Amino acid sequence: MPSNKSPLFQKLIDKFSNSRDFTISFILHVILVAIFGTTVLFQATQEPSDFEGEGGGFTGGDAATSAPPPTTTPQVPTTPNIAVTPTSNTVNTITTIAASPVNFTMAPTIIAPVTPTAPPANQMAAPKPAGIGGDGMTGAQAAAIKAFTGGWGKGSGSGTGNRSREFEFTAYIGQYGGGNWNSTVQILNNKIINGSLPNLLYFMQSRSKNKVKTNWTNVVAIKLDSDALFSVKPPFIFLTGTRDFRLTDKEVENLQKYIRLGGAVWGDSSVPGRNSRFDIAFRREMKRVIPDVDKDWEALPANHPIYTQTYYPEVKEVPAGLNYYQEPVYALKIYGEVAIIYTPNDYGDMWQIGLNEQGQVDMRQNERSQYVAINPVIWENREVYLRNLSPESLSTTYKFGTNLVIHLLTRWENKTRTASSL
Repeated sequence: MPSNKSPLFQKLIDKFSNSRDFTISFILHVILVAIFGTTVLFQATQEPSDFEGEGGGFTGGDAATSAPPPTTTPQVPTTPNIAVTPTSNTVNTITTIAASPVNFTMAPTIIAPVTPTAPPANQMAAPKPAGIGGDGMTGAQAAAIKAFTGGWGKGSGSGTGNRSREFEFTAYIGQYGGGNWNSTVQILNNKIINGSLPNLLYFMQSRSKNKVKTNWTNVVAIKLDSDALFSVKPPFIFLTGTRDFRLTDKEVENLQKYIRLGGAVWGDSSVPGRNSRFDIAFRREMKRVIPDVDKDWEALPANHPIYTQTYYPEVKEVPAGLNYYQEPVYALKIYGEVAIIYTPNDYGDMWQIGLNEQGQVDMRQNERSQYVAINPVIWENREVYLRNLSPESLSTTYKFGTNLVIHLLTRWENKTRTASSL
């Protein structure tokens, strides 16, 4: 019977039949390909991405900070979590709490106590940069502050601004190099005749029935590089403006000495809010006056004495300033007390609108029909560009200003009460 198989297929069958070794070899190759044909012998690994350190830290003055070079964080193999039960100078038992525990114990081992040794000289901590000083003060420093500040308040006091006490002082506006230090006052023949600080001081004296004698008709501009700072002994220096400015080295040196003796700098921005040119400049320049790395601007909390131990206790928080700005009150401190205080809400321009003894806007005019206690530019632009100038809001800011001044007059009394006068 003839075969229906093709000649080629018949030849392959004959070949396999005649060559047993070839057949076995072919079958083994098929099996090996089936088993290992899809197996990955070496799996590629991806290198971890580089970790770049971020620049940080503190610098003093104008020193620049450069970012550290990139570093690589090595991969650490995972190890079982080890729990150690310590005893005094003795290692008792170490057990693993890993998912696949490998429990073992060690006999107690006595460890000799280690006596700490001082690090090498080249590894000692860097000395603290020179500055105003820490919160504690020596007896000599307390005596110097007492001598400088002792003439402002009459009689004994506890630093609370008690209304039964009497005060007497003269206030000064700081005249600094550059900027417009006189932005909230009017000057005639080199004399300050009215404006922010005179109106505040008038309010204080009139409302206290002259118990607080402020010499409000003789507010003086004082140059910050003048040695008169140390002879006239101002309780505070009022700094204001709208522009950028930079203090000279002599001005910085004088202010440093002045606040060490117990004086204060009160900055009030004439542009309300943050990041104006004056705001940036004042914060920067005052950090030159108090450059200590451990001291920085801090917002005074709600329990600070300017809110809790006050002349007007009804003012319990920061009042809204011009155009309703209500930023916190900021301060730099020495010996734990306010040395530099900053009000960024522009109370000074509000105080260019005076109040009379009845709490109404002071509309008095002189013989030339000029306002005595009002800046007409501000008054005429109320409710147009300038807001929050009602008698009620003005009265609150005047009372707050009074509280702040009384605090600056009395803040050292508790700390220097027992110090011997120089």
